[in-house]
Amino acid sequence: MTENEKTITKFYSAFANADTATMCECYHKDIKFRDPVFGSLKGNDVSDMWKMLLKNSKGNIKIEYSDINADEYVGSAKWIATYKFSKTNRNVINRVSSQFHFKNGLIIKHIDDFDIWKWSKQAFGLAGNLFGWTGFMQKKIHEKAIHSLKNFQKK
Repeated sequence: MTENEKTITKFYSAFANADTATMCECYHKDIKFRDPVFGSLKGNDVSDMWKMLLKNSKGNIKIEYSDINADEYVGSAKWIATYKFSKTNRNVINRVSSQFHFKNGLIIKHIDDFDIWKWSKQAFGLAGNLFGWTGFMQKKIHEKAIHSLKNFQKK
């Protein structure tokens, strides 16, 4: 196992154990993150996003990870999050593919990719099924996620 594969494993093992401190230790101080819900985040916003998501899950999240690969510069993993979406209390099973870039043994770039329409159908039910594929609803999902993150950071 390469050092960067160990870093990815450490990150997801900590995620599975709701250990945000250890998750954040895996990130470079100049971390850049992107996913379909939050869009692009940098620095402390990335760590705060994970803290908020795990706090909102109230310990009811299951993380499974696999297919970890990494060389000296880049890596990848697949993971599945099973949880109740805090805003609607609906069950979600989110299958995610992740890409990583490394600097000095830490993750400096983290990109999560998943089908936002499939996610919105689970998280929002009929509304997600009917409108989750539209740019309008995807923009609203993003705006609400960023608003939630900013409110979390104020507390």
